[in-house]
Amino acid sequence: MTSLDSHSPEPCGDADGHLVTAGPLTPPPDSAGTVADEKALRHSVAEDVQGMLLATLVASLGLAIFAKGGLMIGGMAGLAFLAHYAFGWNFGLVFVLVNLPFYWVAVRRMGWEFTLKTFAAVTACGVLTDLLPRWADFAHISSLYSAIVGGALAGLGILFYIRHRASLGGIGILAVYLQRTRGWSAGKVQMSFDTLLMCVAFFVLSPSKVMYSAIGAVVLSLVLMFNHRPGRYMGV
Repeated sequence: MTSLDSHSPEPCGDADGHLVTAGPLTPPPDSAGTVADEKALRHSVAEDVQGMLLATLVASLGLAIFAKGGLMIGGMAGLAFLAHYAFGWNFGLVFVLVNLPFYWVAVRRMGWEFTLKTFAAVTACGVLTDLLPRWADFAHISSLYSAIVGGALAGLGILFYIRHRASLGGIGILAVYLQRTRGWSAGKVQMSFDTLLMCVAFFVLSPSKVMYSAIGAVVLSLVLMFNHRPGRYMGV
């Protein structure tokens, strides 16, 4: 009987005597660090397209569940939700507009590929979030369910975007920029903005809705914290 250990990656030496671990995710020693190595790990156009589509479907469903529960989240999506609840403005349109000032930062710091993908992600997600209630409406949804499921789905959608070099834009881009240029902690910048947003939300939503919104934001953050770890995911 063959043991499972016999199928584990076997270390081998390269021509210079360095130790190389052979395995399905490890490029051959002669291509490591070369253009061939980079191409082997980079997503193809087809992979990027399907990844972005899935990310949009999942994230917009999460945001639509938030909206149905009368909740909000952090970032620019949260700001768009507040404008929607307070003034009746179209969520998707506001979401696209409030993200516009951040694209110049994205171009300077993340490049055109990231910026164009992020613009497409924000636009598609905003439009689809507005359209979903016309295609699939919920008769009733509890605030707790909305917070947990909406937060989990939105987090998964953002995770998919990240893995395909995109994002849902907003304050996260500015936070990274300030961290690189001024040494400010990106996490603290993001947290400070979201805390301020939750405080403003008390003037628009009931205290219970704000509490459930905070739960949803925590769920979203946990999804990213447990699943987005640099170096673990090989594709870019």
